[in-house]
Amino acid sequence: MFLPEGGLLYPAASRFSFDKGWLRGSHSFSFAEYQDENNTEFGPMRVCNDDVITPGRGFGAHPHSDMEIVSIVLYGELRHEDNRGHVAVTRFGGIQRMSAGHGIIHTEHNASQMEDVSLLQLWFSPHTKGLKPSYEATAFNPERLHGQLLPVVAGKRVPGTEGEIAAINQDLTIYLSKLQPGEQVEFTQAEGRRVFLFVIEGSLRVNGEHILQGRDSARIEQEPKLSLKAEDSVFYMLIDLP
Repeated sequence: MFLPEGGLLYPAASRFSFDKGWLRGSHSFSFAEYQDENNTEFGPMRVCNDDVITPGRGFGAHPHSDMEIVSIVLYGELRHEDNRGHVAVTRFGGIQRMSAGHGIIHTEHNASQMEDVSLLQLWFSPHTKGLKPSYEATAFNPERLHGQLLPVVAGKRVPGTEGEIAAINQDLTIYLSKLQPGEQVEFTQAEGRRVFLFVIEGSLRVNGEHILQGRDSARIEQEPKLSLKAEDSVFYMLIDLP
């Protein structure tokens, strides 16, 4: 499943990291000033940025098109505003999904003047180009992260989950999970699909063999069954991809 010396396992230190003062973070895929033609995508996944924005600062107005953009706030407050009239402040427990479609202009700022905001910014190619732009802010109960894989973004809307699971224009599901030491969950997907695994905090043993530490990631193919066991208290993200 994993290759030595990197391969499908990407230690945190292998990411491109930067510090611009107002913004610091790491890129898991080729992005902005980090250009690597061998690291541009994993299925429809294009971006996994691990960003920290200082108080009162942020990204000014800029355009996007034909991209599904998900922001997962880990701590602090992220303020979104776009040219279609959407304004929202997202905190931990909140997800924002923006479908850029045929074109949208937006800003993302730290809503606090006192504290940093930390977020994972994820980009995916949509299943169809030229869609109508849209935005959605949802919220999940953080207590439900414990002991299970909790879907927070999905390509298929599940009845009764409006406001809890963001809908995305791609055949994927983003799960978040927290496990206590020794606790274990199993994940099964259809043959031929992919998994992007990202440890936010703690350490996670995969299939009894490979240990991922905080901010390590793995890109897994041809492994439809995964056993995920906490080495110590762990918070992680799993993305089921075509």
